[in-house]
Parts: sequence; structure tokens; C-alpha cells
Amino acid sequence: MAGGGTIEWLLEKDNPSVRFFTLTQLLGKNPGEHNVAEAKRDIMRKGVVPAILKKQHREGYWGDPERFYRDKYTGTVWQLMILAELGADGSKGQIRKACEFILDNSQEIGEFGFSYDRSRKHGGGLNSGVIPCLTGNMVWSLIKLGWAGDPRIEKAVGWICRYQRADDGIQEAPKGGPYDRYEMCWGKHTCHMGVVK
Repeated sequence: MAGGGTIEWLLEKDNPSVRFFTLTQLLGKNPGEHNVAEAKRDIMRKGVVPAILKKQHREGYWGDPERFYRDKYTGTVWQLMILAELGADGSKGQIRKACEFILDNSQEIGEFGFSYDRSRKHGGGLNSGVIPCLTGNMVWSLIKLGWAGDPRIEKAVGWICRYQRADDGIQEAPKGGPYDRYEMCWGKHTCHMGVVK
């Protein structure tokens, strides 16, 4: 990049995600413009996204299907977050399959937050494993991947509205419900990932 400027560097074709976001978010280009649409298509064709998808199992998960969250940072949860951050096309079959896998195995079926463990007895996520960071990350990722209108995502947003704390500095943390589970998630502070996402 001898002598080139920052924008020119960000527009290089070797990283289509950076190129796409530079065109749309920094330069305000319309997603329908030829070079923008080309960059968006290239996200699925070269670089990190196809490398991630190459390691995906046929059933939609990465790594051990039971450790979709616990295998940091190689499990299915983490791969979906990376794909969403990189601007992957959520309409593609492999990505849709991964989203369905997470919805089927991580989303708790009573309150609709996301859990780090699957319920072997009832299916979906295990109620005692629902945490705010995972719920925030999965809701954000699934919306970025095109699932905003899905009723399961709307119910997860409802979970966030009901339970996510944004009350740092209070003397006493809420009691009952999910608040009695994990001090690090529900103590006297806001879950930064739950709120940010």
C-alpha cells in the first residue's frame, strides 16, 4: 500500500467484508451499486466466511454439537457471531441451517432466552443455562443474518426487555427468576454484552 490512503487500503479486494462495510458505512454507497453488490457477493466467495463454512458439519453445527457455546471460540454460537459480524449472507442454506440449529438447541422454549446447554428432557435450551450475554449475542447475530421477523427472535427480544438489567449502581440486585443464578451475569452490574448487542 505504498503511498495509499486509509480508504484505499480498506477498499482493497482481499477482504470483502471490510470492503463492503467501507463502501456502505463509511462512504454511504447504495447496496445496489455494482461495486457494493460485488463486494457483498465476494463475502461468500473468498476469505474468512467460506473458510468458516468449509468446517461446518452437514447438520449445521461446528465442532461438538453439545458444546455449541462452551467450545470458545470454535463452537456454533461463536461461528454465527463471526459470520454476522463479517456480513455473511444469511439467506444461504448453510447459514440458515446453523441458525436453525442454534434456535433448536440453545433457545429455551418457555421464556425464549438462549442457554449454553441443551435440555435433553424437553428440547431447546436448558432453562438454568440461559444467560444475558448469550441471549444478546444470538439475538443480534440472528437479526443480522436476516431473522428479524421470525417469531422466535421476537420472543427472545421480549426476554431481553423483561430481564436484561441496565441499572448499574443500585444497592441491591433484583431477586428471583434468572437473577439468583450467576453473580457474574446478574450481580450488581449490567451484562455488557447483553446490553451492547
